[in-house]
Amino acid sequence: MQFDYIRNGATLALNREQCTGCGLCYEVCPHHVLNIEQRKAQIVNRNGCMECGACQKNCPVAAITVNAGVGCAHAVLQGYFKKSVPACGCSSSC
Repeated sequence: MQFDYIRNGATLALNREQCTGCGLCYEVCPHHVLNIEQRKAQIVNRNGCMECGACQKNCPVAAITVNAGVGCAHAVLQGYFKKSVPACGCSSSC
């Protein structure tokens, strides 16, 4: 089953020309939104982006931008329904 957050709503943007292909974005993305192809990052599942900001925060050349924080809404709801602490993956508390 593939996770979809908000269809066509993600603010995720990638500057492939600026990307060095280090793979950190791929490593930190909890929903495999990005992949490395031909030595560059590529967005492969935009609707899976929960906008946690992990990719942007870990990109050493600022090739990725995302309006981080809005994905935290999903984490808060999941925490509420599962009666657990929300965890969206961003460094700020939800």
